[in-house]
Amino acid sequence: MEPLLVYYSSPTLNTHRFAQSIGIETRRIPISMKETMESPDRPYVLMTPTYADDDGSKAVPKQVIRFLNSPENREPLIGVIGGGNRNFGELFAHSAAVIAKKCNVPLLYKFELSGTPQDTDNVKNGVRRLWESLKQTTQQKNTGT
Repeated sequence: MEPLLVYYSSPTLNTHRFAQSIGIETRRIPISMKETMESPDRPYVLMTPTYADDDGSKAVPKQVIRFLNSPENREPLIGVIGGGNRNFGELFAHSAAVIAKKCNVPLLYKFELSGTPQDTDNVKNGVRRLWESLKQTTQQKNTGT
């Protein structure tokens, strides 16, 4: 099994462009609240942009909240990556911090807008290392070592 990246991207497509640049299998959370999405079939990393008011409320897109409200979608979540705009200051990529805290998973990385080539390399390498670590942990549990 290979790593999986589940992401949400608004019509601006910033997060979509970044997700596609990583070279890992992706699944996109639909923009339309009427569309359904099949639950992930393995552990995954979630990537989401931030849309926040001045106080940080409403940082997590409604589509992502809806997706994570399903236990079948929330249970295999192993980490979160946040996108945003540094103009938001301390609220930069705030949605990822909110999700990490609520779902008790690590906030793995933050990137701005569509990310840079360095961001792409960092995320690609980080997700692959996380995946290898997860596979080793699973193998150790299965062999009792």
